[in-house]
Amino acid sequence: MVIGAIADTLTRSVENVTGTVAGAFMDPTIRLGVTGLSRAGKTVFITSLVANLMDRARMPQLVAQSEGRILSAYLQPQPDDTIPRFDFEGHLGALTSRDPHWPESTRAVSELRLSLKVRPNGLLSGLQGPRTVHLDIIDYPGEWLLDLGLMEKSYAQWSGDMLDRMKDRPGGGGFVDMARAEDAAQSFEEARAKALAGRYTEALITAREAGFSDCSPGRFLLPGEMAGSPVLTFAPLPELDSPPRRSLWREMERRYEAYKAQVVKPFFRDHFARIDRQVVLVDALGAIHAGPRAVEDMRRTLADILIAFRPGTNAFLSQLLLGRRVEKILFAATKADHLHHTQHARLTGIMEALMREARDRARFAGAETQAMAIAALRATTEQTITHDGRALDCVRGELLDGGKQAAFYPGELPEDPAHLLGPARDGAEAWLDADYKVMRFAPARLTLKPGEGPPHIRLDRAAQFLIGDRL
Repeated sequence: MVIGAIADTLTRSVENVTGTVAGAFMDPTIRLGVTGLSRAGKTVFITSLVANLMDRARMPQLVAQSEGRILSAYLQPQPDDTIPRFDFEGHLGALTSRDPHWPESTRAVSELRLSLKVRPNGLLSGLQGPRTVHLDIIDYPGEWLLDLGLMEKSYAQWSGDMLDRMKDRPGGGGFVDMARAEDAAQSFEEARAKALAGRYTEALITAREAGFSDCSPGRFLLPGEMAGSPVLTFAPLPELDSPPRRSLWREMERRYEAYKAQVVKPFFRDHFARIDRQVVLVDALGAIHAGPRAVEDMRRTLADILIAFRPGTNAFLSQLLLGRRVEKILFAATKADHLHHTQHARLTGIMEALMREARDRARFAGAETQAMAIAALRATTEQTITHDGRALDCVRGELLDGGKQAAFYPGELPEDPAHLLGPARDGAEAWLDADYKVMRFAPARLTLKPGEGPPHIRLDRAAQFLIGDRL
């Protein structure tokens, strides 16, 4: 197993060296990974980003655009022929039709290549012609990202972590009782394994719907063609001192290791290890609405995510010696259009506090990180109404359920993020002095002028952080 790991590392290093040397003589390529925790809006983010890079009238904060140096942008065939193409045209059609609707969420890896014709700047700009910069966008489910943390954990460690987390989650207590009542030293029986895995999957689904972030293994929620296979038929169990061979505990351990080797590792090798810029989209408002425990779970999840990113700088020599590393990571709180703009700074502050531990790890390794509140597609307008003699800054939009227009006041976020993170760390069951609400809005009907992409909030700033230095 050690020899296999060394060989795999050497193979990946050779591939990275080949790609690095070739990249020095070819058009530069940025590989941007886009993922997100549950219901964060990955598909909408990619669709709106590409549309706004092709029609850039709403992208003033992208410096190359404001300087007039982006001459054109066009879609090209992606370089990886074995990966499904991101259905940009279909998703954009869903958002811009006369009866707009949200596109389906990410369920597998997909890719899209957008090429930008850019005029260089600087002292030699007059001596050089325009160059092409390729932006390869890799879309993958956030659940799969969380699986990368399993690579550093044994079955016993993972079981202890998940049993500890599940006991305080909606629907999790029943599974924990079931797992602790199981005699895992007894001989393995497939029926018992299926019952445990099924109950654990139900607990994961309930936790995700309740706003919790760490719901691993991710393939339990998105099994695809692996549904019902032994590699997805295991569950966490309390640790035993010396479990006998062919016991339930031993077989669960074996299947957990097979999941890491046959599912997680190939994803890391084939997709994740080649990413050099990354967006992590987070539905922070949804977690706040779900309560303190969901917020604390999100904070811990964001910290764990950095373990998988191998953050650092992509200097030429470091690529040759270490392989590619993620240079920039954007943690973006989505759905900023669900708040009046006067609260956006507070949402950003909460996001920065949530990712503090993750940010410190990344910066120590040499990566650049940033937190931001964004809306890839603005679905609301702002309105101030008077209620009981008090002016309330609201947002107005079409409700997803029922289709009616409504003004919505979600509650006032605290100016000090500690007012949220303190109760969350202390394990409080509910917010004591506030009630934060979330409303689901349908996409608004759009009337776009020539050269305009879909309306957004700070998508141009996000693009500047992620790719502006390469343009």
